[in-house]
Amino acid sequence: MPTILVTGANRGLGLEFVRQYAADGDRVIAACRTPVKADALVAIAAASGGRVTVHPLDVTEEGSVAAFKSVLGDQPLDIVIANAGTYGGARQDWDDMDFDAWARTLAVNLMAPMRLAGITHRNLAAHGGKFIAITSGMGSNANAGGGMHAYRTSKAGLNKLVSTLAQDWRSDGIVAVPISPGWVKTDMGGPDAPLSPAQSVGAMRKVIAGLILAQSGKLFDYDGAALAW
Repeated sequence: MPTILVTGANRGLGLEFVRQYAADGDRVIAACRTPVKADALVAIAAASGGRVTVHPLDVTEEGSVAAFKSVLGDQPLDIVIANAGTYGGARQDWDDMDFDAWARTLAVNLMAPMRLAGITHRNLAAHGGKFIAITSGMGSNANAGGGMHAYRTSKAGLNKLVSTLAQDWRSDGIVAVPISPGWVKTDMGGPDAPLSPAQSVGAMRKVIAGLILAQSGKLFDYDGAALAW
């Protein structure tokens, strides 16, 4: 039975990853900041017969990450999905930047996945697992538009981080890739997005399942198409 770790599992894409993997009979370790407020996630866990467990994790807090590492122990992980993220706040223009919000965005979208990588490397290396970071096409330099500087820079940094992890971990047999979920109807994506969470996650799961070591470090769209850096 594969074991999948999902962060930011209480809503949106994270919740949908948990729902779909649980429906397939996989074991899921679901992490979020406040499990007592994650009613939908707790309901999935309650109906899973013990295959889904829910744990507190604030990916920006060193103490919380250390406590979660002790929960993981040495158990092998097949897939880690670094999904927790933030959009960066309302003021992200070059002439009106909320610098505190920018720092928070970098902490959540860039530094937190590095913390997660640090505590899960050994678990993934146990039998060549996959480290998946949920990124955005807005982090592609080839696709760069104006505005949203906090969000764009955090995701561009995340892409670079995962590409370097791919090199560092290649000898361990770990596949590391950033995947863009597309424009999805979530709290972040809004109601006008063309994709539902179920559609996006279903497509990404197919991509994840087919990844091989030779693809580690590449940047993918939710449907498996290669994205330009």
